[in-house]
Amino acid sequence: MAPRTRLSIAKSDIIAAIEAESLKIWTAEQLNQLMRENAQFWRLAKNQSLIGFIEFLLRDTKLEQATLTFPQKKITRYLWGEASIFELSLSLYPNVYLSHYSAVYLHGLTEQIPKTVYVNKEQPYQSQGTELQQERIDFAFSRNVRVSHEIAEHRGYRICMLHGAKTDNLGVVEMPGPEGEMLNVTDIERTLIDITVRPVYSGGVFEVLKAYRMAAERVSINRLIAYLKRIGHAYPFHQAIGFYLEKAGVYSESQIELVRSLPINFDFYLEHGIKDAEYSKGWRLYFPKGM
Repeated sequence: MAPRTRLSIAKSDIIAAIEAESLKIWTAEQLNQLMRENAQFWRLAKNQSLIGFIEFLLRDTKLEQATLTFPQKKITRYLWGEASIFELSLSLYPNVYLSHYSAVYLHGLTEQIPKTVYVNKEQPYQSQGTELQQERIDFAFSRNVRVSHEIAEHRGYRICMLHGAKTDNLGVVEMPGPEGEMLNVTDIERTLIDITVRPVYSGGVFEVLKAYRMAAERVSINRLIAYLKRIGHAYPFHQAIGFYLEKAGVYSESQIELVRSLPINFDFYLEHGIKDAEYSKGWRLYFPKGM
């Protein structure tokens, strides 16, 4: 019989220390700090390595390793018990939040169960650049939209990292997820803005329209417009928002007029790369034929 190691002798105390922290998801740095803070109490060898400590936990306790392989880097997390895909996604970086189709799902604005989780990591502030011109709008929206390829897979899900403009987490709230876990996610108003701006991350324009329809009883159009002004998009996305509100058929004229009161100075597009378009004169907006 092999002699017991100092780690195995301290196993019950190590487990108790981990569970006392009430963390489902650990980083290597957090495990290292836990080991260093308790090394004397656990009577660990002075040369005890973090790698050896983690290997012991993976082998002799319920700790599991989750390695997410993105195109440019790997991110490893350690799971103590069951953690949802949303919790795992939010653990990847500080101050990130769930957005787009993930937020649509969490707010109950779709019957679909998306298999891609969208996590927004805001970029530093960037200037909006030159003055808006019709020719530039036409050129930009004639091409297919650029999409994030920062994607990793985990247990049948895809985690997609987005790098949105800096908003200081405007409209981000904490709410319970499907398993009662607390999640940082955009509220309904911010979600409707985001999916209007990037329908490609939201199931497409028909799913966006459905989300607007399902949000009617809970959304504040005044708050939505206030968010829109604070974000300060270069393009006139309020025209697309007004179109969705009108097309949904469940909003009052007074609600729609709140958006219509904003200036409409350009022709705009509901999405990038529309092949067969119709035109809304009221909103000066091109949209896919059939909507």
